[in-house]
Amino acid sequence: MSKKIDAIKSEVAKVVVGHEKMIDGLLIGLLCEGHILIEGIPGLAKTTTVKALSESLGLGFKRVQFTPDLLPSDILGAEIYDPQNNDFKIKQGPVFTNLLLADEINRAPAKVQSALLEVMQERQVTIGDESFSLEPPFFVMATQNPVEQEGVYQLPEAQLDRFMLKLNVEYNTKKEELEIARRISNKTSQTIQAVITHAELDVLKDTVAAVHVDEEIEHYMIELVSATRDPKAYKLDEIAEYIQFGASPRVSIDMFKAVKAMAYLRGKDFVTPVDVAYIAKELMRHRIILTYEAEAEGITTDEIIEKVLEAVAIP
Repeated sequence: MSKKIDAIKSEVAKVVVGHEKMIDGLLIGLLCEGHILIEGIPGLAKTTTVKALSESLGLGFKRVQFTPDLLPSDILGAEIYDPQNNDFKIKQGPVFTNLLLADEINRAPAKVQSALLEVMQERQVTIGDESFSLEPPFFVMATQNPVEQEGVYQLPEAQLDRFMLKLNVEYNTKKEELEIARRISNKTSQTIQAVITHAELDVLKDTVAAVHVDEEIEHYMIELVSATRDPKAYKLDEIAEYIQFGASPRVSIDMFKAVKAMAYLRGKDFVTPVDVAYIAKELMRHRIILTYEAEAEGITTDEIIEKVLEAVAIP
């Protein structure tokens, strides 16, 4: 792992205690130009971590707090009438940035969620008759609260599929929580400095893209994805009734990119099956659609992925 990645992590650690896997996931999204969905109950520093990451990178940062009354134009922008020139002009919305934090994205209604689809997939915005390309890098890092029930709109599968990773954030350990409480009560938070330039970030991306993936590892990843679609072919009859739709082709594409970044973060220039297994749940948990039987029995996609990892032969 490069000194620049170490420097980024050190800056984020100034305000975030623990949550190493979430930080690794955000860095994977950054290095692979993928969007990230973060799920966790309130108070787990999801928003703080994303903001700290943007500050350490020196990137443009905008935050949108999603609410049920939000309109697409509140995010994308709109045509505004200019009475002095008797003409319309474009007022760009917060999506015109490098890192967009979509806070509590599941509170947004369908129109707003669909407005993000073109931006996330095509990295361009259409306002009126004009289309605007977003300057790279551009990432959407969204958070959602799993315990909210009032005013919540479940993300459609088409939008979930556009997130490279879904990160589940758990509670800190008791030792970490003690450190958090001490920092806040003693007001010992530090200022985050930008430690990398755009050019250096591009170099990191090229380095990650050059990480070696053996052909056997490539076939292994395809087998993992295929096993979620046809579990019986892999002697996974026990979970076949729980899967309505398996992982989409975007999983394969994102997996081929994410495992390279995972290996790089672990200090290697080649991918191993361990790297694949480490990131498999984050890649697939939001892209496997379960049946009503699975929901009734409390079966989760993480449990399905664990069974798949056990069944598919490791190269």
